[in-house]
Amino acid sequence: MLNPAQFPAMSITTGGHTKDNLRQARSKVFSATPMPMRCSMTHALRFPQSRTRRPYFITVAELRLPKGANLPAIFAQAENSGLTLCPLELAVDLRLQWRDQGQSTNHDLHRHEAPQGAVTVASPVADPDPGQPKGYYLRNVGGQLWLRGIL
Repeated sequence: MLNPAQFPAMSITTGGHTKDNLRQARSKVFSATPMPMRCSMTHALRFPQSRTRRPYFITVAELRLPKGANLPAIFAQAENSGLTLCPLELAVDLRLQWRDQGQSTNHDLHRHEAPQGAVTVASPVADPDPGQPKGYYLRNVGGQLWLRGIL
């Protein structure tokens, strides 16, 4: 088992959003592709209560997967290590509140590989439809904060 206290963490307040609040935040705070933002807003509105959470930042290698793995294998290893998945709405709140994320040094995107500098929010798959995002990652590209869907 891993000791979560050994990994960096931050306090995030989740929930309590309205559609207008999220639209304003999207235009002022970060960028998102239209489909993930629609999904994020809908999902966040299902969780109207505010709550403080403490997500941990851990690499795939620290999960004892030094060669990487696909999301289901990563999530299974995290759960086997005593960690739990984050609620999906955490991605929206993390992007709204974490404005000093380090910048990516590589702007390239590669299929089947997380972009350099991206932080994936490990959350359960909310919609099995292949056209809907399976989760979200956060990235800072050239000073622009992003919330992107993982298909």
